[in-house]
Amino acid sequence: METRIALLGIIVENQDVTDQLNQLLHEQRQYIVGRMGIPYAKREVCVISVVVDAPNDVISALAGKLGLLDGVSVKTVYSKK
Repeated sequence: METRIALLGIIVENQDVTDQLNQLLHEQRQYIVGRMGIPYAKREVCVISVVVDAPNDVISALAGKLGLLDGVSVKTVYSKK
């Protein structure tokens, strides 16, 4: 199956959903290339970047599930290759 590289930009404004967020990422760990989380205490948010190499449907499903969490915003950027 063909895969694409994508970056998921995630902003977490509700810290109560971090366990659910981490569980969703854990379920797709085989596709995750790297992950970086930056807590921004001044604004009481966490900014997370996740690089994945996965089929389009997996990327879309993961972004959709993450975006359904209360207080979580997600944007996805795809590579051109």
